[in-house]
Amino acid sequence: MQIPALGLVTDPFTTLLANDEDAVLALIIGVEGPSYRPVGAAMTVFAGRGRAGTLSSGCVEEDISNHALETLSAGVPKLLRYGRGSPFMDIQLPCGGGLDILLVPRPDRQALRELVARRTARHPCVLEVDCETGAMSLLEDGTTGRHETLFRVRYLPEIRFLVFGKGPEASTFSALVQAAGYPNLLLSPDEETLEAAAPLGCRTRFLLRQDMPDELEVDPWTAITLFFHDHDWEPPILKAALETPAFYIGSQGSQRARDARMLILEAMGVDEKSRARLHGPVGLIPSARDAGTLAVSVLAEILAKAAELHR
Repeated sequence: MQIPALGLVTDPFTTLLANDEDAVLALIIGVEGPSYRPVGAAMTVFAGRGRAGTLSSGCVEEDISNHALETLSAGVPKLLRYGRGSPFMDIQLPCGGGLDILLVPRPDRQALRELVARRTARHPCVLEVDCETGAMSLLEDGTTGRHETLFRVRYLPEIRFLVFGKGPEASTFSALVQAAGYPNLLLSPDEETLEAAAPLGCRTRFLLRQDMPDELEVDPWTAITLFFHDHDWEPPILKAALETPAFYIGSQGSQRARDARMLILEAMGVDEKSRARLHGPVGLIPSARDAGTLAVSVLAEILAKAAELHR
C-alpha cells in the first residue's frame, strides 16, 4: 500500500519539525481487518500532550499519548496492539479490527526534514524505521510493510488539480477540491470565474490564449479537468495535456461533444492511444445538470482513478 498526502488532517511531520518540544512519532505498522487509517499513517505526540495527526476514529489516541510519554522517559521504541488480540481489554476499536502501533521517541528530525523536503518537491520516497532502535533513513524505493525488524512506508505526492474552464462548473469544482484540502490551480479566460474561486483560497490564473501554458508542471499525480461550454477552447489544451504524464485528463460535455472532440484531436495528429486517455463525459453521475452535482461526480471519479493507480 502507498500512502498519499494527509489532506485536511494536521500533518504530523511538519508539525513536529516546527516545534522544538520533545515528541514521539506513532506509526501504524500493522492492520488486521477493517481500519479507519491505513498502514503507515502517523501521529505526533508532544511532551506537553499536544497531538498532530490521527490513527483511529479517536478511540485510542488518548491511550497512545499516555504510552508515548512513557517511551520518552524510557528512550526506546515501544510496540502497542489495540483491538483484536490486544492486552488492553478495556479499549475496543469500533471497526472490530486490530492495530499495531510503533512509538518512536525523539525521532530523527534530520530524516524527517528530508522526508518533508522530498514530499514538498513531489518526489516519492520511502521512510525506513528500525522498530528496535528507532533509527530512521530515507530510501528511493521500497514497499510499505514490515521487513523483519524494519518497517517501511512509501509516501507518494498528493493529488494536484489543474482546472481549466469558464463559468460556475469550473469555479465550483475548484472550490470543492480546495475544501477537500488538495492543491489546485484554476485557469480561466473569464475574470468572473476566477473571482468566484479566489476568495475561497483557490489559486487562480488568467488564461490568455487557447492553450496550456508551457511552464505548468505536470507529473503522474496531477489531474487535468476542463469545464468549457465553448468547446473551441478545448482541443489545444487537451492536445498539450495528453502529452503529459497526468493520471487523469477529462472534459465536460455530452457524448456528442466527446465524439466531436475526438475527431478534432485526431485531425490535430493526436494518436489513438493518447486519445483513449481522455475521459468524457466526465463524472460518475450521468448527465449531472447543476454545478455542485457535477463537481462531486467528477471528483469522485478522479479519486477512484487515483486509488486504482496507487493500489
